[in-house]
Amino acid sequence: MKLYSDSELAQILDKKIFHLISEAADSLNLECYVVGGFVRDIFLQRPSNDIDVVVVGSGIQVASALKERLGKKAHLSVFRNFGTAQVKIHDIEVEFVGARKESYSHDSRKPIVEDGTLEDDQNRRDFTINAMAICLNKDRFGELVDPFDGIYDLEDGIIATPLDPDITFSDDPLRMLRCIRFATQLNFMIEDETFDALSRNAERIKIISGERIKDELNKILMSPTPSRGFVDLHRCGLLQLIMPELAALDIVETRNGISHKNNFYHTLEVLDNVCRRSDNLWLRWGALLHDIGKAKCRKFEGTAWTFYNHNFVGAKMVPSLFRRLSLPLDAKMKYVQKMVELHMRPIAIADEEVTDSAVRRLINDAGDDIDDLMLLCEADITSKNEVRKKLFLENFRMVREKIADLKEKDYKRLLQPVIDGDEIMEMFHLKPSKEVGELKKVMKDAVLDNLVPNEREPLMALLMDKAKSMGLLLQGVKN
Repeated sequence: MKLYSDSELAQILDKKIFHLISEAADSLNLECYVVGGFVRDIFLQRPSNDIDVVVVGSGIQVASALKERLGKKAHLSVFRNFGTAQVKIHDIEVEFVGARKESYSHDSRKPIVEDGTLEDDQNRRDFTINAMAICLNKDRFGELVDPFDGIYDLEDGIIATPLDPDITFSDDPLRMLRCIRFATQLNFMIEDETFDALSRNAERIKIISGERIKDELNKILMSPTPSRGFVDLHRCGLLQLIMPELAALDIVETRNGISHKNNFYHTLEVLDNVCRRSDNLWLRWGALLHDIGKAKCRKFEGTAWTFYNHNFVGAKMVPSLFRRLSLPLDAKMKYVQKMVELHMRPIAIADEEVTDSAVRRLINDAGDDIDDLMLLCEADITSKNEVRKKLFLENFRMVREKIADLKEKDYKRLLQPVIDGDEIMEMFHLKPSKEVGELKKVMKDAVLDNLVPNEREPLMALLMDKAKSMGLLLQGVKN
């Protein structure tokens, strides 16, 4: 992070857009400040084209005056109900709002808004690092207004609220998730008093919609080390309220002196491993949820802990979790389900002899997502036993080689059935049914296991035998 003097800030803001905003505000005799994330990112030396401007007075008036100066190339959008306006030109967006003060009722995060001063506006900000403002008026251009010493919190890597954190979080509980999200994204620490307030106000998260929660969770997941965020969510009690399925993994039980590993911290280690190699949000969700079935499947049998079928149980839990958090219920959810359900398969293959048959089935079931599945499975090897870890990774290398070899032989094309469901229904005068699925499966399994080639004559013989055992009558066979 770099500290700047007011004169240096004026140089940083020495761009046409800021001088035009300055002219627009001065022409109306209104105080005008660039605020929030844009100011924070100046000190973090992160580029940003989204500019938030607070006007002590009408933000809409200043936006309109700016539009006049920019001409036809600029687009003005006015939202009178909210007292805001947006000016967009090329890749730059400037949001204008009048300075305001807010008050809240206990059952809503929607504030009662009144016109206010710059001080009122800074008081209502969520964190000190987001409460800094830089004046754009000509006579004070580049002057930093920082009543809560946000600049020093930035320098020290601290997330803290400008005012009483209990009031800040109770007024708008979404700020609790934003607090953890910023700490995760920026690799900052949450100040002790602020963190304690997260715990005291955790229950308030219940008034926040799944849509809003999902947005913050996605941002945490897309951070460099998302485990930090999920540890903080769990420590303050928020995780138990928004993702109890994940929080339930934080248990270590001991029977007869034998313990199982903590699957919550194992999951976070897997998640971080995946994040080092992929920025695919949905693969990261797959890593986060890959073991959620273990809490329901944990059993002590004989001398060992088992989690049989946790992958299938976990896959069935995904839709309800996605629905609750307003996550998409389309192909993205199906992809996450696939990752959860299949994540044990490559491990099972690698733990035994790597056969063509087993790998063919894996390719068939994983489809185009086979490489993502292998990445997840490699990330899932978190053993502290380096010899065992090396053995698994070497076996995974063999599985990858076998996958590449079989792909090269174009098994995907070869596994398209030469006898399809429509022909089966015509042969045996069937409608879409369980029987048709069973007949298709017997042919598919035989090809996958290399028992017969994917050719019409041997498959027809196999089909006839199976149909006969099911008591089906042949209606007619295509030539």
